[in-house]
Amino acid sequence: MKLFQTEDHYYDHGMRDYAPQIRLLYYVIIGILLAFSKVMWRWKVENPGELEPEGETGSIIISNHTSMAEVVATVTHIVASGRRVRPIMKSEFNKNPIVRWFFARVGGIPVDRGTADMKSLRRAQHALQRGEDVLIYPEGTRIRTDDQPVEVHGGFALIASMAKADIVPIAVCGFRDITPQGHHLMRPMKTWIRCGERLRLASAPEGLKRKERIQWFEDEAIRRMYEVRDQLRDEHPGRR
Repeated sequence: MKLFQTEDHYYDHGMRDYAPQIRLLYYVIIGILLAFSKVMWRWKVENPGELEPEGETGSIIISNHTSMAEVVATVTHIVASGRRVRPIMKSEFNKNPIVRWFFARVGGIPVDRGTADMKSLRRAQHALQRGEDVLIYPEGTRIRTDDQPVEVHGGFALIASMAKADIVPIAVCGFRDITPQGHHLMRPMKTWIRCGERLRLASAPEGLKRKERIQWFEDEAIRRMYEVRDQLRDEHPGRR
């Protein structure tokens, strides 16, 4: 791939095909963020083996969302383990040309929430079929307080079904405390990331129609994500 391309080229092509200069810049950034986040937030991924796919197809990884810091930790862990990951991002990020330029080159795929954005679904499907992982935050935005209304955005199970990919639910704890409400500076804090059990579409109960199977797939993945989150919170009282 040539060095100077439009954002659509990055959305539609595999990360291994990016220009060498872009890939070098990407890995330099990942290395810096990995070292910084490890020192600042002392995170460790528990049960990391769940992130390893059994075949050539990538996995959809879903997580609860409390801070941008957990995005940094999750992405750098996946890349450091030798995989490529495409975070799904809100299309609102594309309004800023600098942010749009950056996210396109680190693998981000924009999606219009609340719409049948088939172009984005296909891009995610093709990424999975190329062996890249897709990272999705179904809550759609950072959940900063326990009483904040949460609207879970679906669609990820449909992508998994289209690509014949598994879903790996993960959960984070402690990242919300890095920047408490009313503060802007990040604090060094111990944080946790845990992977739940990998979920396969074949695990759905027998007798369900296709639409029902996809809905079960999505509901079960969300249930497992929150189950792992609640386990972490119980193990680390007072941390969010």
